[in-house]
This record gives sequence, C-alpha cells and structure tokens, in this order.
Amino acid sequence: MNNGKNLKAVAYGEVLWDVFDKEKKIGGAPLNVALRMKTFGCEVAMISCVGNDEDGEAIINQVKSLGLETDTIVKSEDFPTGLVNVTLNERGSASYEIAYPSAWDKIELNDFAKKIASDADVLIYGSLVCRDKISRASLEELLQTHAYKVFDVNLRKPHYSYEMLEQLMHASDFIKFNDEELLEITATMKSSSISLEENMRFISERTKVTAMCVTRGKHGALLMWDGQIYENGGYPVEVADTVGAGDSFLAALITSLLTGKEPQYAINFACAVGALVAEAPGANPEIPYSKIENLMLNVKV
Repeated sequence: MNNGKNLKAVAYGEVLWDVFDKEKKIGGAPLNVALRMKTFGCEVAMISCVGNDEDGEAIINQVKSLGLETDTIVKSEDFPTGLVNVTLNERGSASYEIAYPSAWDKIELNDFAKKIASDADVLIYGSLVCRDKISRASLEELLQTHAYKVFDVNLRKPHYSYEMLEQLMHASDFIKFNDEELLEITATMKSSSISLEENMRFISERTKVTAMCVTRGKHGALLMWDGQIYENGGYPVEVADTVGAGDSFLAALITSLLTGKEPQYAINFACAVGALVAEAPGANPEIPYSKIENLMLNVKV
C-alpha cells in the first residue's frame, strides 16, 4: 500500500457539515484531503476553526476519533460552525450553498498550530478559505513555512478573485485543478488555447510551478511532474455522488508522489481512489486497499 508513515501533513481551511436532504456529514475540502491522507498512514493535523456549539463539538470529536490532530482547531465564540447545503443533480454532481460568515472564515493560528506547521512536510490549502481576510492572513503566515505547498483550486462563486488565485498559485509547489477551473483561469489569463495540456504548460510558464494535476471527471486526470505529462483515462464506476472524490484523488496523488512512487503509478492510484469515492455516498467512505488494487489491475486505462 502507499505508505505515508513518515509524511507529516497539515491541512488548512474549512471544516463544516455538508447538509444533504436527509443527513449531515463532515466535510470541507481540506478536511476530506486530510482524512484520506490519514488512511494512507500519514501523520495529519487539521488547522481550522469551529463554533463553540454542538455542531463544532461534534466535528472535533469525530475528527479526533478518525486520528487527526485537533488541538489545531480553535473554537470561535462569535461565529457558528460552517454549514453547506449540498444539492445533487441526476448524475450525482454536487452544487453547494455555503453559509457566510462561518467560524472557518475566522481562523487564527494558536501556538500549537504554528509549531505543527513549522514541522510539516506538506501543507494543503485551497482558495475558498481566502474569502475572508482573517483566514487569508493566517494562510499567508503558513505559506512562510518550509513545507511542500499544495494548492487545491476550489472555485465556488462568488468566493474568489483571479488576482487572489494567481497569488496562491505563485506561492505553491503543486496545483490541483479540475478541467473547468483550469480553462476558466487560463482564459482570464489570456491563454488562446482550449487544450488542457497546453494550458498546464501555460500556467507553469506563468507561475514557475512544474508540478500540477487536472482532473477530468470520469475521463481520469493529467499530471505534470518535473515538466513531464502523465495521463490516466479514468476507471468506470457507477457514480453515487461526486462529493469529495477530487479531495481523495488529491490525497492519494500527493501521498504517492511525496513517498517516491513513480508518477504514472501515482496518477493511476489517485484516479482509482477518486473513482471509488464517487461510487460511494458522501465524501469520506472507507475504501479497502484491496479494492483500489483490484480496480487498478482489472481495468485498462
């Protein structure tokens, strides 16, 4: 199995409840990435903020039970724990209504969080947490650490600006897009191409970042690693919902790459993990390694 045993990771950003028709599930892209990296053996801390309320207490208890460091999650007396109303269309694709302001908009770093971040091998962050200046200021402080910086582009209108996205890309060592996000951003940056590969190279030239990936839904993903492009065409599964599939994909990809796996293996493994998450309801289903391996062995991509 991908063994991230010696990899120390910090995820920064939103922790919240995804509210579906009939139930609530813990979520937030950085938390989803963190939880999946933990299943691969990484030592993971989640830096965030919840309200001093029942929802916040429930998140901390659940995250702690799943093995993540939670003393880095602060409690706000002034803002409630985040809630997101999730709507699924007939294909299982999700749209999100994100409450503002929420506690995770107001993340302030405690001394323990700063210490954990200073020792981390990898820092995962997204764009959504930057919609508020308080959480953005804390991220800017974390970006001064020596960790390998993974930027998970997560465009949720109206919570971003292109100027902010460009700054976050420049600060990163690795960028994850989905295909729509890449084309939207590169069009704004005046790229004349609609090719995903050409636009990856366009971003690389503009930002000097030589490692990135682009997910393509059921069609798999592209990976740029040391300037080379690797591809996986996707694994066919029956989709329950797409919530969290990209987050688990990223967790699998980063864990693989940073523990020395070959880039083609890493992108294949990540696509298999993402597909199996899409096959199950919710963002964080349990996935036995045997099931990942079976999908990789029995499907030609």
